[in-house]
Amino acid sequence: MSLTKVTRNFQVTIPAQIRKMLHIRVGSIVDFTVKGATVILKPKAMIDEDQTWFWTKEWQEGEAQVNEALKKKETLSFGNVEQMRKHLEPKKNRPHKTV
Repeated sequence: MSLTKVTRNFQVTIPAQIRKMLHIRVGSIVDFTVKGATVILKPKAMIDEDQTWFWTKEWQEGEAQVNEALKKKETLSFGNVEQMRKHLEPKKNRPHKTV
């Protein structure tokens, strides 16, 4: 447990070990929540509104799947966009090769 004193203007200093653990720096944004007689402080990141999609649960699950596939080398490479398009075309729409 770390103790700190409430100073003038009701300010408190976050102890160094806690700042390090939570990666809190000068200028960091923190959120306070009160539960009963307990105050919870959580660091928050500010995200531009047009970037919030990246942090949705669904997108992050997809990111995790991609990272896992990369680790397992379960990926494909293409020499150009046309090769990738051909690979992605439904098989029924692919031209048949005649022998």
